[in-house]
Amino acid sequence: MNFIILLVFLFLFYWSVQFYLFDLSIGNVEIVPSIGILTILLFSVFVVDFIVKRNKLTGTNSFAILFFTLLFVVFPETLGDNNAIFTSFFLLLAMRRLLSIKSLKNIKLKIFDAGLWICISSVFYEWALLYLLLVFAAIYIYDPKNIRNWLVLLSVGFCFFMILYGILVLLDKPNFILDHYDFAIDYSAIFPIKWWTSLKMTLYALFNMALAFSAFVNLSKSGVGKVITLRLIAFSFVIGLIVNILVTSDNNNAVMITFFPSVVFIVNYLQSIKKPKFLELILIASIMVPIIVFVTKL
Repeated sequence: MNFIILLVFLFLFYWSVQFYLFDLSIGNVEIVPSIGILTILLFSVFVVDFIVKRNKLTGTNSFAILFFTLLFVVFPETLGDNNAIFTSFFLLLAMRRLLSIKSLKNIKLKIFDAGLWICISSVFYEWALLYLLLVFAAIYIYDPKNIRNWLVLLSVGFCFFMILYGILVLLDKPNFILDHYDFAIDYSAIFPIKWWTSLKMTLYALFNMALAFSAFVNLSKSGVGKVITLRLIAFSFVIGLIVNILVTSDNNNAVMITFFPSVVFIVNYLQSIKKPKFLELILIASIMVPIIVFVTKL
């Protein structure tokens, strides 16, 4: 039931953003691409729920998907960036495989899968390749002595290049790789700094840092395993912030790639609250405040 409510809300909110925030007219809507993008967005909610429950990052509640959805209300402009939606989705798939390495089973296969998903995400934003640092970190943490684990990433790069180049030849776009992977930075979009966007991002980053610190303190009592997992998630948040800055332009806003680690921090903090009434108050405020702010900006 919670899934249905949140998916319906996200569906309606997506179109509200397109029509009211971006002033898109019904006549300009491309039905098939929009359905595909919206499907990926909605399916991301299922992936988030699967990851947090499979890896026991949170309790058996729906807080994770609730706050994942609410973060779109806080940053509605990111729904206008189709590349961000696809990048975020493939990075979620990569994170799913990375976090499962802790079982120490089929490590090389999981490294390959995670690396390949990250490479695929880079088709939409080339700077997403920075997430390969997360793969290196996972290898270093879980099984650094096996040299074959490190060599897997070379095979990932080769396979991705061959598959991508083959597809581009068929599409008659062989120059895409050189044009796309130029790792350019649009400084004119970053500077001068827009005070509202910068303030919101700064508060968002500081808020998550505080929650991450709280989560580390609380989980330190639960064993080393959870702390290591949380370190990877915190590292992914930092990489996400950097990538979001690097890809920023007038048409790009990739902050949603940081939503998953943010959700983990938020939910872990909420689960540490012992007073039910205080928890209910925070939940009500978390739902109402973003919606009110969004409505007042329309």
